[in-house]
This record gives sequence, C-alpha cells and structure tokens, in this order.
Amino acid sequence: MNISGSGPVVLRILLGAELRRLRELADVTPQQAAREIGASESKISRMERGRNAFKQEDVAELLFLYGVGDETIREDLLSLARRANQPGWWHSYNDVLPGWFQAYVGLENAAQRIRTYESHYIPGLLQSSDYAAAVIALDGFRAEEVDRRVTLRRDRQRRFRDGALRLWAIIDEAALRRPLGGADVMRRQLEELVAATKLPNLTLQVTPFAAGGHTALNGFSILRFPDPQLTDVIYVEQLTNALYLDKREEVDAYLLVMERLSIISASPDESVDIINRIMDDY
Repeated sequence: MNISGSGPVVLRILLGAELRRLRELADVTPQQAAREIGASESKISRMERGRNAFKQEDVAELLFLYGVGDETIREDLLSLARRANQPGWWHSYNDVLPGWFQAYVGLENAAQRIRTYESHYIPGLLQSSDYAAAVIALDGFRAEEVDRRVTLRRDRQRRFRDGALRLWAIIDEAALRRPLGGADVMRRQLEELVAATKLPNLTLQVTPFAAGGHTALNGFSILRFPDPQLTDVIYVEQLTNALYLDKREEVDAYLLVMERLSIISASPDESVDIINRIMDDY
C-alpha cells in the first residue's frame, strides 16, 4: 500500500478495501460480520467502502473473526484505523462545510488527477475569489459565511496552484456567458481562466454552443488517485447532497461521456480564443 502522505479519506478507503478482502478470504458474509460487532449489514458495507469512521474495537473484532492472528498485520491495520480517524485540514471549516461535501474535499485533497465537466459555473478549482463569492451568495448566505466559504475554496485550490494536482476541465460555453457578480467580476474571472491555461497541469476545453447536444445533463468530476488500489470515484453534486460512484460500470459510463465531451469540445488553443471573444463582450 502506498499510503505515505495520504489523507484520512483515502486511508479509510484503503482500510475498508483491506477489510473486505480479508472477510471474503475468510468466507465470512456481511451479515456474519455485522453480528460480530453488533451492527447492521449496511454499516459493514459503509466501512468496506470507506464511507465511515472506524472504531478501534470494531476493527479488532473483525480481524479476530477473519482469523488474522499475525500481530504485526493486526497492529498495522489498527494503526491505519487510528490514522484514518484523524481530522483533515478541512475539518477546521466544519462550521460552513456540509457533511456530504466533506468526503469530496478529502478525496480531492488526495487525488492526483481530476477530470471535470461544468455546465453552469466555472469549476471551483478555477474560480477567482470575487466570482466564487458571487456563486456562493446565490444560496443566501450571510456576508461572513460567504467570506469563510471563499477562503475554503481558495485553500482547496492550493494543491492545483502548487502543481500537485493535474486538472482537465471542460466548461460549457453557457457557464462562461452566464453573468455572475457583474461585468467586472466576469472579465477578471475570464482573465484568470486564460492565465491558468498556461499552467502545465491544466488542460482546458470549452464546449461551444455549436457542438450541439450531448448526454451530460449535469456537471460531474472523475477523481483518480496515485495508489493503484484505489478505483476512480465519480462525484455528482446535487442541491442538498452528492453522489459518490465507484462501481466499475458506473465509472466506465462517466468516462465514456467525458471522452465524448472532449471530442466535441474545442481544442485547448481554440478554447482560449473562445474565452477571449467572450471576454470582449464584457
């Protein structure tokens, strides 16, 4: 396992995957595992998918049930459980960070590559502070809450700005033309977007109106991690919650849609020209 430097969300996913492997190796059913720790079968499922924090006693009891007697292996996994329960830097924003979004921030913080499609707004990792404030204010937050959420968004952008995260963003032309915050805010946002295209870790494409229709009804992101044991995760944000998809058939379906979007969208150079023309309108 390549876990050095991994955040708690990724550690939970890795530990969950290992617990599932050990359970299946021991020929133990999820129902039997649930009875062992006095929990529901759904909790075992959440644990194995890395969606839950881990209680030390639960992990210890499951390892006993699965016949893991090697003390070194047991201690390694219990240590992993302790590390997986440590809060990430984003927990300092718990006052403004919805629970359903915390998992995404953790995954984003661990991802090596993200491919994202946005139909309504500039992707969060590419938003200027003023534009981000205009987007966040749409939800009716107080001014101090808006400022706090903008700060969180800027902190999320740090890994991308430092070159630690590779981003491939496809943005619908409608998102570039939708005025948020006024003409000055939009012009500065588009200027920042053009400047960002010079970064080696960004590929940016625009899906022009002339491209016609496609099957991506809403925005989504595909997160890929440096550890080969971690499958890609699809993130689809909704109004009050989000979907996290990692089944192979789900991931493949979204990868296909993303490939099709990249084909019908303008090339990176053509996309810069489109952004510059829209900028002139402001």
